[in-house]
Amino acid sequence: MTTVEVFAPAKINLSLHVTGRRADGYHLLDSLVAFADTGDRLQITPGADLSLTVSGMFAKGVPQDARNLVWRAAEGAGWRGQIALEKSLPHGAGIGGGSSDAGALLNALAGQGVVFPDSLALSLGADVPVCMTASAARMQGIGEEITPVALPRLPALLVNPGVEVPTAAVFSALTSRDNAAMPAEVPLFDGVADCAGWLSAQRNDLEPAAIKLAPQIDRALSDLRRSRDALMARMSGSGSTCFALYPSMKAAHFAAYEIGAEHPDWWCVATELH
Repeated sequence: MTTVEVFAPAKINLSLHVTGRRADGYHLLDSLVAFADTGDRLQITPGADLSLTVSGMFAKGVPQDARNLVWRAAEGAGWRGQIALEKSLPHGAGIGGGSSDAGALLNALAGQGVVFPDSLALSLGADVPVCMTASAARMQGIGEEITPVALPRLPALLVNPGVEVPTAAVFSALTSRDNAAMPAEVPLFDGVADCAGWLSAQRNDLEPAAIKLAPQIDRALSDLRRSRDALMARMSGSGSTCFALYPSMKAAHFAAYEIGAEHPDWWCVATELH
């Protein structure tokens, strides 16, 4: 039996506009998504039975049964075997950890010739289809409309203040669900400063609701915005991870050092988004 190792990168919502709500309760989104060079890793080995083990920095509290999206992805694809998941990303953090894990697994299975319904990814969650692309894209609708976008490589710092924010609670706390979409066209950017300037005019409509539920997010955003050379800062997804963009990786690493020294219990990772 051959073991395959796959990488599941962190998904970062550079913008996230909530543009409506369908009659069935699903929210309509317009989001510019990028992926980081940091993430989880999975090892998959075909076998007679399905099993999942979880290790790594953020293994605590991660289910190892059908509550885990990876397990449900394997079941949905009709695959059996051993899955070893190394969790390097915090969960409940707005960076698509579970969705990226599931997307990476489905990509690996497809690469091995496993055939599964096209609808499987979206049935697992709105972020799973875009996580299967693992490259910059505009995500619209309820997650099913994905358009590739050309982005420069974006030096960034990811910060999580160590609090989980339930996605459902954030959506429930929204005061407005019918907001303006992003501009019709995402421009071609001339470097990171140009991209950050355009993003500054966009929004994450979930940010105010998430801050009400977890005020630590506001502190993380404040620290990022005050960090040296920060071009812009925003919360990702439904929180609680926040990010800032910088003109260089050197600047991102310096900010990681400064914020990490002040908050040693926070998760701080300098990375590139693309």
